[in-house]
Amino acid sequence: MKVAIFGQYYQNDTRPIIKDIFVFFNKNNVELVIEEKFLEILYKEEIVGKKYNTFASHKDLDSSFDILISIGGDGTILKAATFVRDSGIPILGVNAGRLGFLAKVQKEKIEVFLQIVLERKYTISERTMLSMQCPDIDINFAMNEIAVSRKATTSMITIETFLNGEYLNSYWADGLIISTPTGSTGYSLSCGGPILTPDVKGLVITPIAPHNLNARPLVIPDDTEIKLKVSGREEEYLVSLDSRITSISNNSELIIKKTPFTIKMVEIPEETFLKTLRTKLLWGQDKRN
Repeated sequence: MKVAIFGQYYQNDTRPIIKDIFVFFNKNNVELVIEEKFLEILYKEEIVGKKYNTFASHKDLDSSFDILISIGGDGTILKAATFVRDSGIPILGVNAGRLGFLAKVQKEKIEVFLQIVLERKYTISERTMLSMQCPDIDINFAMNEIAVSRKATTSMITIETFLNGEYLNSYWADGLIISTPTGSTGYSLSCGGPILTPDVKGLVITPIAPHNLNARPLVIPDDTEIKLKVSGREEEYLVSLDSRITSISNNSELIIKKTPFTIKMVEIPEETFLKTLRTKLLWGQDKRN
């Protein structure tokens, strides 16, 4: 088995987790290839001492890899997706963060879950990705959401929205979120959007603090082409693709649609999406249940 490892180091939390992962894979003679910058941190912190091969970009990952292990939280997985891209390499998230819906492996059961990975007893969840036509963005896809928002002003912006060429609405708001099912438990949820299970073939349009209170979140088919035209008092507004942010000129048109590829997330039998919802959102915690 050949495993790529990417992560983020938090001094108080991840040291034991990282050590457990490396010990397990080395004990089972698994070939490890570590993201270059992450390995530098591990050497500096003296968490590992052995020499490893490294990868630095998506070009270094190919079909010879069986899986990519992401050590951190959901944000780390979103960054890991920029390495995997359309290679088809499955991602398994080891949770070293707090609230997270993507990082399924909890630190208390690392060895149990890694054994499942070693024996290939996991399933794959295909996650929809979004792309945006924009020449100023190097990585023009997102796993969670694409969002437009005001930049250096307290004034709202106007977002004219078209679905497959037909006019939908002009949102007068702080911004607008176009979310995948994966991202429906993220930024969109905090703005009042609905939760979609990962297998739903849909997208969510969620306004951010709309001036008109009747502007509600909308679920649309995931094969819809979305066109946005943003205007406001400032010369530029912000566009974010997951955690990557850029400035776009006022009145520019954005075309957003589903990518031709998906990201493959590893699903562990004991850590289902519904169980994660109950745990993270404290569903069923009422004593009356």
